[in-house]
Amino acid sequence: MDLFRKKPLTLPQGGDVKLSKTLGAFDLTTLGVGAIIGTGIFVMTGVAAAEHAGPALVLSFVLAGMACVLSALCYSEFASTLPVSGSAYAYSYVAFGEMLAWMLGWDLVLEYGVAAAAVSSGWSGYFQGLLEGFGLHLPKALSGTYNPDEGTFINLPAVIIILLISFLLTRGVKETARFNAVMVVIKLAVILLFIFTGIFYVKPENWTPFMPFGFDGVVNGAATVFFAYIGFDALSTAAEEVKRPQRDLPIGIISSLAICTVLYILVSLVLTGIVPYTSLNVSDPVSFALRFVDQNMIAGLISVGAIAGMTTVLLVLLFGQTRLLYAISRDGLLPKAWSKVSEKTHTPVRSTWMVGGIIAVMTGFVPLDRLANLTSIGTLFAFLVVSLGVIVLRRTHPDMKRGFRVPWVPVIPLLSAAACGYLMYNLGRETWIGFLIWLAIGLVIYALYGYKHSKLNQNNR
Repeated sequence: MDLFRKKPLTLPQGGDVKLSKTLGAFDLTTLGVGAIIGTGIFVMTGVAAAEHAGPALVLSFVLAGMACVLSALCYSEFASTLPVSGSAYAYSYVAFGEMLAWMLGWDLVLEYGVAAAAVSSGWSGYFQGLLEGFGLHLPKALSGTYNPDEGTFINLPAVIIILLISFLLTRGVKETARFNAVMVVIKLAVILLFIFTGIFYVKPENWTPFMPFGFDGVVNGAATVFFAYIGFDALSTAAEEVKRPQRDLPIGIISSLAICTVLYILVSLVLTGIVPYTSLNVSDPVSFALRFVDQNMIAGLISVGAIAGMTTVLLVLLFGQTRLLYAISRDGLLPKAWSKVSEKTHTPVRSTWMVGGIIAVMTGFVPLDRLANLTSIGTLFAFLVVSLGVIVLRRTHPDMKRGFRVPWVPVIPLLSAAACGYLMYNLGRETWIGFLIWLAIGLVIYALYGYKHSKLNQNNR
């Protein structure tokens, strides 16, 4: 029983209908910005400042951003070397073998799925706030996740947005990219509006004490806001739909991460400068900050930008989830039906609707505060494995053509792995328990189905 059989370096052929190569560097950059800037900046900033880092939230973003930059370099090398769907799952299949690849793929199913559910919950909060600005109110029972004590039973707006995004994804990848680009322009404009408006209301005394929870608080904040950076790795799942993957994927990954890191730092500085950090534990901290200084009209515009921002995050997360399942299914580790591609739209329609349906159920009933850290630990684990995979592939396949090369190997990948491991260590016990239970479920599925139906297993017969 060979649990570590490795996939050949030849690109997969897929079925009769292929995914369309329509994306360029600009499309990937906007998809990256669309994926990264959303719930992290519009929702999680307030919680992280109030409960973990205080005004030192800016350091938390810097720390998390540094870990992401190191990981992004590693992702860029893999993406330019193995331009196939599946992201970290596909890379680890070549570097470490099938069982670890499956476990990482199963981990990414958790990352994308739980992240989409969490983001849609944040989207619902801003959307309901916008409705209330016009004097409209949803029935209490339909306004939040299942909590009979509070009188809420289902988060209906979150369910509806997931289903609408799923429908858009089935129409074709180019159409999806165009919609994303429009939404990205709206949310960048709104974020810049917040920065240039809010800077005039900053009170330096709100930055004192700067580290009320000490350096441990900064690190815990970094582990929490790491949720804000997930998404750039989803770009690598689009590799088979990119015109020039060796060139365009590294550009898209690195440039989108750089843009978003700068914006996160600026927003966190302005946010904690306007409002005392103790008052930021709210569901819409960016809008709240402007209402705090009586800029109510601009606060309303912020809500529109937040809705646009979180819409693009959902778009990319669900896109990444469907392409991941497409790749795993094509390898035989999940049912083949999930890798069927529509002849008309060249998209995996069946798996898109399946993913959308499951996430819609999750987002309707599961609270946001239990989702963010599970997403963070899943992402960090993927980043750690990809970082080590760069070292392994450099040793096992030194002569492979690489469109992008990580500098100073093995130093940079080891620093990336260490940073991710450190942030994982600082996540709570409950998060670790949930993560390990999820991996255990994955092992059972692999033992009962994946190993037997794997294409590598069939080829060896």
